[in-house]
Amino acid sequence: MEVVQNEQTCKKAHLAIQDTLDVVGGKWKLILISILRNGPFRFKELSREAGITPRILSKELKELEMNGLVTRTVCDTRPITVEYALTDYSESLSEVIMAMHKWGTEHRERIKKEW
Repeated sequence: MEVVQNEQTCKKAHLAIQDTLDVVGGKWKLILISILRNGPFRFKELSREAGITPRILSKELKELEMNGLVTRTVCDTRPITVEYALTDYSESLSEVIMAMHKWGTEHRERIKKEW
């Protein structure tokens, strides 16, 4: 009985991780979220800051918006500009991002020492 419960718990954990990766996985999403933590960005500014092509940026932003992590605001300017910002809900990823930043920093230092 205990083995079956452990397998079910393990499967649920895998599903939760898969759900998370479905929302923030890929090369750009967490980078974009990290950049947007500094405040709203216009599309071209965000493209430059992230070093991402407009086509891919548009796709990534649409997915982040669809998942409730980013808002898109059309500004009443000439020419019309679009601004992107994080939602309050995106704050729920803060611990994940900080943990990844910490791990990445430590990993980079470890690799430097080995070279």
